[in-house]
Amino acid sequence: MIIRNCENALPETVAVLRGPGAVALVPTETVYGLVCDWNDKAARARIYELKHRAENKPFAAFVPDLESLPQEVDTIPEAARKICEAFCPGPVTLVVPDKSGSTFGFRIPDHPFILKLLREYGGALASTSANLSGAPAALSMEDALKSIDGEPEIAVNGGVLSSDSRASTVVLVQADSSWRILRFGPVSEQSLKNLFL
Repeated sequence: MIIRNCENALPETVAVLRGPGAVALVPTETVYGLVCDWNDKAARARIYELKHRAENKPFAAFVPDLESLPQEVDTIPEAARKICEAFCPGPVTLVVPDKSGSTFGFRIPDHPFILKLLREYGGALASTSANLSGAPAALSMEDALKSIDGEPEIAVNGGVLSSDSRASTVVLVQADSSWRILRFGPVSEQSLKNLFL
């Protein structure tokens, strides 16, 4: 496993993630996360193993902007665009309808390293928190590595995150722009409601 600090990790992380089956441990503005190429099935399977996560629990995509969403998404509901404009990059995950009649979750993280990584990588990354399923989220690289079952190819150290850091607010937005919160987090229900007054 390669360990790097945020300051010098970018080229290596991009190169590692382009390899088949590769997983990276990275800091975000909320918690430490595991990421891999969105379309790499082997890497996705490894993340499920590292987390002991049920395979029917989908990953969210990390993207640098709405234009970079994978082809699973056809149209973004107007309410989702509005939430994006107000809170992204930031700690909000949007779940929108996809082409298959199911849903697709994505987030534009507000962390300088991740935003640079996404722009340099040039594609969506599958993402999830770096901890065993059901366990508390990790706020340091060391805790994240201790809390998963195995090692990623590369771990990026962004220091210890604030002790009041919480996983992102998850908002389901329907095609008709109606919405509801699936997981409460840093972006409050009231601040979302205020957007639509």
